[in-house]
Amino acid sequence: MALSIDGTAPTLLIRRDAFERVGLTRQQFDDALNLTPDEFRVEGALIAIGPLVGETALGELIDALEGAGLVYFDDFFELSGNWPAWLRVFAQG
Repeated sequence: MALSIDGTAPTLLIRRDAFERVGLTRQQFDDALNLTPDEFRVEGALIAIGPLVGETALGELIDALEGAGLVYFDDFFELSGNWPAWLRVFAQG
């Protein structure tokens, strides 16, 4: 099933195999971002983190993922969350 992506703030999408390959855990993200269950979702081969609020949250998360060895666009990418309310976006890996 596809994940619904919120249009009000950025969401980061990570390939699940890349996430597991570098040994990342849900707890690391919860500790860093204080996520709710709806802000860390796993569906099939895809992990969605967000919507991310705050001016620095997205940049810090991208830096952390790159520091862990993941490659932007090959392993993860972000959706800006900058689209009109009448448009619904779904992601599936």
